[in-house]
This record gives sequence, C-alpha cells and structure tokens, in this order.
Amino acid sequence: MSDVTGTELSRDATFSHRTETLIREMILSGTVAPGERLNEVALASSLGISRGPLREAIQHLAGEGLLTMVSHRGAFVRTFEPRELDELYDMRSAFEMYAARLVCRRATDEQIAELDAFVSETAEAMSSEADGRYPADRDFHRRLLGLSGNATLERAALETQAQIVLARSMSAKAPVRAKEALGEHADIVAALQSRSPDEAARLVNEHLDRARRSALAALGFDD
Repeated sequence: MSDVTGTELSRDATFSHRTETLIREMILSGTVAPGERLNEVALASSLGISRGPLREAIQHLAGEGLLTMVSHRGAFVRTFEPRELDELYDMRSAFEMYAARLVCRRATDEQIAELDAFVSETAEAMSSEADGRYPADRDFHRRLLGLSGNATLERAALETQAQIVLARSMSAKAPVRAKEALGEHADIVAALQSRSPDEAARLVNEHLDRARRSALAALGFDD
C-alpha cells in the first residue's frame, strides 16, 4: 500500500502548477529561445523542486504546443514553420471573432467601459515608452476573451495565443505595428460599446489578419 498522502499529492500538484507558470513565462518572454533545450537539472535546482513536478509541468507545456519532446534528448522550445503560424492565426481569428460576438450579447456596459478605460490607460503609458512598445497587447486579448463568458473558448483561445506569442516575438517589438494595434483595439471596443456583433467580429478579423502579416514578415516568412 502506498505511503503517499493526500497532502503530498496536493503539494506536488501545486509545485507542478507553479513550475508550469514560471517556465511558460520564460518561454514567452524569450528567456528560453525557440529551439533551445530545457536543462531539467538546472531548472530543478534553480526552482528548488524535484524532477517529478518539473517533468509534469513540461508535459503540460508540450500539450499546449509550447515545447517539443524529442526521444532520448528531452524537451525543446518549439519552433514554427510558416504554415503552422498561418494556421494558428486562422484558429485565433475564429475564436476571437466569436468571442467578440458573445461580448456584445453578454457583457455589461460597465465591463465594456472597463475595457475601454484599459485601452485609454495603455495609450497614455505607451506615450511615455521611448521605443513605443505595446506590452499590454496580450492583456487586451485576455480581457476580451474573459468578457465572452465562455471558459472553454477562453482556454482554447489563450493556448493558441501563447503559441503565436512564442512564434512572433520579433514583430511584437515593432513600434509602428504596436501603435496601429492599439488604435485597432480602440475601434474594437467602440463596436462592442455600440453592441454591433458583426462590426466587432469584422474588426477583430482585420486586426488579427494585419498581425498575421506583420508576424510572418518579421520572421522572414513572407517570401
């Protein structure tokens, strides 16, 4: 009979979840580059955890499409082919267009007003950024998805978004595109405020199509 207690299992699950969150951010921030192998020994030591929770976290991230498992070699940060990135944008557009329609139907005026205020505050913050970066882009889309009231849609869309963030890290730093994206977000919010689902969905689709073309070009995939 096993001597493992419920407390120990809960503790391991907590360690695994925290580790998963930390490694995900390392990947999406570029701390660990695409194609780079994860050093399990070094990670376990730096995070102060055992290999069990670490490997569980790695398996979850592989399931999200952020890591690739190679037999006898370990886990590597995923790299992308142009077709894969294009397909991810197809999925993201479908998810977020539907989310925008749901927001028009379900979100309260107060919730949409909060999203509008977020965009305005972001614009002010960006004006003080020397390089014009738009670090809140992911947050805007997370908020939009959250207002849809559909947790399953939100979860699937965020996993797709995370893979795109990993693939497009170069274009996310382009100031010109960042300013354009912010303006497009403002237009989307205006359509949500007017409760125009078709218009909101159209603007989301156009916004993500521009982001797709920018990402492909920045990564040298536009030939």
